[in-house]
Order: sequence, then structure tokens, then C-alpha cells
Amino acid sequence: MRDKVLQELHRERTERGFTVGDIYLAKVRKVAPGLNAAFVDVGHEKDAFLHYFDLGPQYRNSYKFTKGAVSGSVRSPLLDGWKLEGDIDKNGKIADVVSASQSVMVQIAKEPISTKGPRLTAEVTLAGRYMVLVPFINKVSISSRIKDGEERDRLKRLMQSIKPDNFGLIVRTNAENKKVVDLDADLKHLITRWETCFHNLRNAIPPKRVLGEIDRTSAVLRDLLNKDFANIHVNDELLAEEVRQYLGKIAPDKAGIAKLYKGKLDIFDNFGVNKQIKQAFGKQVMLPSGAYLIIEKTEAMHVIDVNSGARKGGQNDQEQNALEINLEAAREIARLLRLRDMGGIIACDFIDMYSAENRRALHKAFKEAMADDKAKHNILPPSRFGVVELTRQRVRPETEIDTSESCPTCGGTGEVQAPVLIIDEIENALNYLLGEKEMTGLVLHVHPFIHAYLTRGLPSIRQKWWWRWKKWVKVVPEGAHQYLQYTVFDSKGEVVPL
Repeated sequence: MRDKVLQELHRERTERGFTVGDIYLAKVRKVAPGLNAAFVDVGHEKDAFLHYFDLGPQYRNSYKFTKGAVSGSVRSPLLDGWKLEGDIDKNGKIADVVSASQSVMVQIAKEPISTKGPRLTAEVTLAGRYMVLVPFINKVSISSRIKDGEERDRLKRLMQSIKPDNFGLIVRTNAENKKVVDLDADLKHLITRWETCFHNLRNAIPPKRVLGEIDRTSAVLRDLLNKDFANIHVNDELLAEEVRQYLGKIAPDKAGIAKLYKGKLDIFDNFGVNKQIKQAFGKQVMLPSGAYLIIEKTEAMHVIDVNSGARKGGQNDQEQNALEINLEAAREIARLLRLRDMGGIIACDFIDMYSAENRRALHKAFKEAMADDKAKHNILPPSRFGVVELTRQRVRPETEIDTSESCPTCGGTGEVQAPVLIIDEIENALNYLLGEKEMTGLVLHVHPFIHAYLTRGLPSIRQKWWWRWKKWVKVVPEGAHQYLQYTVFDSKGEVVPL
């Protein structure tokens, strides 16, 4: 949350498996030359997809290492003295390097989505807090977000001096201005994970997961934690302690911000998360100004429509109103894309603007609002029809939360009780109150439809009640009542419990 507004929502499903980052020993089922790809068995009901471009330049080394690790001919996880083979042809054919029934080490690049199996990469990497470890290359790359030339040179020299032979490193933005001891500890942790992967390969029979991604809590802290974090609230004592220990390793100065929540109210209710989930995950999302978004999902793309709704424009002209609504909508759409983890092609139908300068302002504002999004994305300028098209990387299924509720009248069945049955229920209640308890002056509040059913006709049902109990019951139509709801009041105007 940022300024009490929900920014991202992560849900961990430990039973599902096939999480982005998991490493598997898998078996090639078949090679599809027409697609320049292979279908691979990783244990999912649908075969996973491995394209030639996802093999990585060092595929021959990876395959040779995996084969040796499984058979036992490769005895060490470290690559000292390993003779690196040449890169595979950048524009080659998959049939030249991969064949059916081969065992290959692969990593989940995209989780299973809809009817598709996982998307794989054979270029295995291990992500840490400050760097990414890449086996079988001898290159150090620095994040482009680190702009300071001296700092880039310092990090490059440092990483070159401490990295093991035949391992490459990608230095992440978080590493900027970090001490040698922090970077060295992160590197050793990654090497330990690589060793675990190697030992799990020994005598493994595919498909088998040989290294799992760390749990979602640790992954979120690893990827998102920065100096702006003020508090981390946890409602589980064991997990709170784990978070403190993890923070102690990766950011000792932040260990104190992890706090155990002990309130009686549910933690998500206390911080307003559940309310915001209800507001943000429906088909219609309201904006503070009174405008609203309509979000529709199809197989091919997501479509978002921006509507002015009940927004009052004051003295501004139509063009200025449209610009203000569109800028507000762009910021909210950028938040919702991260929050709902929406990916693929997204078409946003903004309110038409005739000024080219305003359209440019919208495009710029949208890109700025999306700047914090870690998923790769590309935003096109508004089209002639006011539609902004964008693509956003989709690596896991969209977070879907059903914000609808069952109809309180029919209970979600689509069927309601016949009015004649509710009349029987009312008459039983009146028989108890008028006959057995001998009450008088009763007032019955019912839905207008039921009111008409009781009072119309000659003789009406209400008149029959008079003949039966010799007491008059006043029937009042109540528009706020549900169709089959009724309330009985006594002569003092108080509700009679039934």
C-alpha cells in the first residue's frame, strides 16, 4: 500500500506448483520445426512450450552439464576448468540442437495461463536481492537504471573480482552504493542455491522439480523492498519472525519495520484492504471524481472504457473536462494493471479529445504512471479514435477476485419462492400473534407487489383475516423491502420478533 491505497496484491498458492523461477529436469516430448520450438513434459497436464530463442546462447553447455550431473560424470557444481563450448546459432533451427526424449534443465518463464501450459526457458538464472547469477558465461552486466558512471565501474570491477569462473552476473538496481560484504553475501547465497540444484539433479528422473523459487513473501521482499517501506504488518507470529530474520540478512536496517498484528479485526479489514479489493476487482471501478471505468476481459485482450459518469465539470469546457478525466483514469488504470496483474493486449477507450497537445499530455502521463511497473510494457499514443493500446508482460494468470454476491432473495439459484407460500408464512405468524397471544393493532410492512396481492379484490385476503380473527391488520407497502420480506409492528410501533 502507498498512502493507504492498495498498489499490489500477491497470493501464494503452494499446492499449485509451476511458479515463475522454478527449475525442472524435463523431457522433450516432440520437436515442432514449423514453430521452431519443442513441447516439453514438466509434469503439467499440458506440455510446456520451449522456443528456440529461449534456449539461450549457452544451451550446449547447459545440456552437457545437466546430462553429466544426472549421470554422475560431473562431480562438482562449480564450473572451474569447465571448457565452454561455442554459442548456438542465433538464427538456427531447433531440430539441430534438440531432439525428442532428451532430458533438459529448464526454468518456468510464464506460468500456465488459461488452456496453455507453462512457457519455458533453458537459460537458467538465479535471482538474488542485488544480482542475478547466470551460469556458463563470463560477463558482468550492470542495470541500466544505475546512471552514475563511477558507481557502474566500481560494481563491475568488484563483481569481476569476486565471481566464480564461468558464472556471469547481472547487477540489479538495488546494488547501487551497497558495501562489498552485502554483495558478497548475496553472491554466496546464490552459489549455495546452484549447488542445491546440482545435487537434486543426481540420478533424477524427469519430470522433476530440482529447485523451487523462494516463497512469495520472501520474493516480494527481495524484489520490492526499498528505503520507502515504513511498515510490514504480519498476522502470523511464525511468519513475522521469518520476515524479521530475512530482513536481517538482506536489509538489517529495516528489520524493525516488521510488526506482528494482534488486533481483533481481520488484518485486511483493519487496513481497508478488503474494501479496496471489492472496489478494484469488479467490472465497474469508480474514480474519486465520479467518473468510472468499465473493464471487460476477452480471450484476445482486455478492454477498458472510460466514462465521465456523474462528474461535474464546473466552469471548464468539454475539452478540459475530458483531459482531467482521462489523466485521472490513466493513473488509476496503471494501478489496476499492477494490482490485478493484467497482461497481454489492453485497449483503453478514453474520452475523445480534439487537441493534439492534450492527446500528447495523456500519453506522457500514462507512461509516467506506468514507470514503476516492473512488468515489461509498451504504450502506443492515442489513435484517431481516442484508443490507447498497450501490451504488458504476462508471466502468471491474472488475479481474479469475484466481487459479486448471491442474490439475498433467490440465494443465487435464479428462482424465488412463490408469493402464495410467503402468504402462508405470514398467516402462520398472524395466527400466533392474533390468536394465541391475542395482540391487537398490528401493522404489516411488505413489498408493494405483496401489498397489492393482499389488499386487492373482493373479498381481499386482508378482509378474510378480519372474518377469521375479528381483528384488523393494517398492511403498508414498503419499497425498501425485498420481494419476499415482511415485518410486523405492534401497536406501539415496535418490531415484533418472529
